[in-house]
Amino acid sequence: MKSKGRFSKFLKNLGPGLITGASDDDPSGIATYSQAGAAFGLKMLWMAPFTFPLMAAMQGMCARIGIVTCQGLTHTLKKYYHPVILWLMLLFSIPAIILNIGADIAGMGAVTNLLFPKIPSFIFSVLFTIIMMVTIVIFPYQKIAGILKWLCLSMFLYLVVPFVVHADWKKAFFSTIIPHVELNKEFIEMMVAILGTTISPYLFFWQATMEAEDVEHQMKQVIVDKRVLQNMAADVNTGMFASNLVMLFIILTTGVVLYNSGFRQIDTVEQAAKALAPLAGKFSYICFALGVIGTGLLAIPVLTGSLSYIIAESFGWQEGLDKKFNEARAFYIVIILSLAIGLLINILGISPMQALIYTAILYGVTSPVMIAVILHIGNNKKIMNNFTNSRLSNILGVITFIIMSVATILLLYFQFK
Repeated sequence: MKSKGRFSKFLKNLGPGLITGASDDDPSGIATYSQAGAAFGLKMLWMAPFTFPLMAAMQGMCARIGIVTCQGLTHTLKKYYHPVILWLMLLFSIPAIILNIGADIAGMGAVTNLLFPKIPSFIFSVLFTIIMMVTIVIFPYQKIAGILKWLCLSMFLYLVVPFVVHADWKKAFFSTIIPHVELNKEFIEMMVAILGTTISPYLFFWQATMEAEDVEHQMKQVIVDKRVLQNMAADVNTGMFASNLVMLFIILTTGVVLYNSGFRQIDTVEQAAKALAPLAGKFSYICFALGVIGTGLLAIPVLTGSLSYIIAESFGWQEGLDKKFNEARAFYIVIILSLAIGLLINILGISPMQALIYTAILYGVTSPVMIAVILHIGNNKKIMNNFTNSRLSNILGVITFIIMSVATILLLYFQFK
């Protein structure tokens, strides 16, 4: 009974960290992982455990900043740092997030079209866009958070597929624990793409803001203590672990099914789902497709919410998913416009894969700068009081900074070579 009580308490404490982790596996991320498996088989499975501590450290720092300051990351940047950092972040983050939204909307529409081929994919894209607009504007924060937590279950659809397709578990185990690197353009580009997909700047802002809002809803006078930070760490680590587990299983599925069948090129999530149908059976294909829809419904509100919080905090507008439309008009208008522009990207004929490449470049430019700033905030006693980063967080943060800086240089080199 005691263990049951602990488990239910653990589930109750899950929130922003779980949602952030789950939203990281959006349709564009699924396309990246699918291409990694299709092109290289099981050779990139080790990237899942490798990126986990890096993601957990960065998101943990952002969560701690949100809890201690009771404000979003943009507020802290605006208050304590030179305006140039804020404007550079806005310059690169806004187009990157909108392109990401567009790619995800297109992916959801295309995958749903595979399930219902008589209805054009664009109709589904429009339908999903309207559903998300209405949901975000009408429902208060607590209701949205509850919906997002349930949508996290869609991630587990990907954990089923490898058991259906009879993976070589021994080979998968060794591929997971033993890194494999090939010094060629294709392999390095895919490594960089995975890093850009898993460690995305918009998630830093979302994490800090959601932690701050969670604290605001729980109590008026916040007492930050060891227990609060332990609960936060458990939530973040669970979310990042779930995210990376899904990444591992998607690479495993496509590596077993598509790579072994000679299907080496995946440009979109619908291609991955379509390729799985004749090779792995209809059940695997349906699980994969439903997972794309579920994670899209989870990720797009996070993307639009992150963008709106960043802009609203930058200009001092009223903000908050807990506010009604007439209390924070500009905040909600940004969300509506970002969804509309994301949908428009599909009409303009920009392919989802092109959008992802541009997104990766823009995220790549911002990531090292944001990681450096977050590390500085996390160690700044003036901002964090007695809750500065631990030594382990700093070590992992510096490693992340170095890796993302090298990844950005490599990405730009290969794109403009």
